[in-house]
Amino acid sequence: MSLSLFADDVLFLQRLLRAEGLYLDDLDGDWGPNTEKAVMEFEERSNQIINETGKFDSRSERNIQTLSLKAQREARLFLGRLTEAGINARIISGTRTYAEQNKLFRQGRFGNPGNIVTNARGGFSNHNFCIAWDIGIFTEQGGYLSDGPQYDKAARIGISERIEWGGNWKKIVDKPHYQVKLNIAISELRNLFENGRPIAGFKDES
Repeated sequence: MSLSLFADDVLFLQRLLRAEGLYLDDLDGDWGPNTEKAVMEFEERSNQIINETGKFDSRSERNIQTLSLKAQREARLFLGRLTEAGINARIISGTRTYAEQNKLFRQGRFGNPGNIVTNARGGFSNHNFCIAWDIGIFTEQGGYLSDGPQYDKAARIGISERIEWGGNWKKIVDKPHYQVKLNIAISELRNLFENGRPIAGFKDES
């Protein structure tokens, strides 16, 4: 299951599980029996969401299951709407740990190869808090479309009142990016996540 992606960062995993109300022990980075139990419960609830909303390609599945449970549901409903509309989209990025985000930030900087793909360090991207995902759109032959009108079409069809689209951002337009819409600043979101507290501010909450 996709939580194995966090096996090298147990503290990050515990923060997610505790924010979901599944892990009530210390945030100590130690994979003990309580962490194991919480992981099993998280997996069970993830599978319940799959049964209710549908299953997708293996790449999308790996990334969706790194998200918080609320974000998993929204991402699946979103991808289902695109599929019904005949848009060949996959979720190609989900949650990133702080370490993974910092590695991505260093790409194209400090003498490292590759292109610059993010301006956010670890702890400053919504991908670090299990609420955001990126899509890729592919041709019928399997070719990847890095840009184009299909991304605008996907947003028109896929977004709901509970989903925010990076294509609507003013400073940095990011058309492949979607996230659960929150009513809190990223600094507050980071504080909640790092302390393993439930994420407040979801659109459907008061």
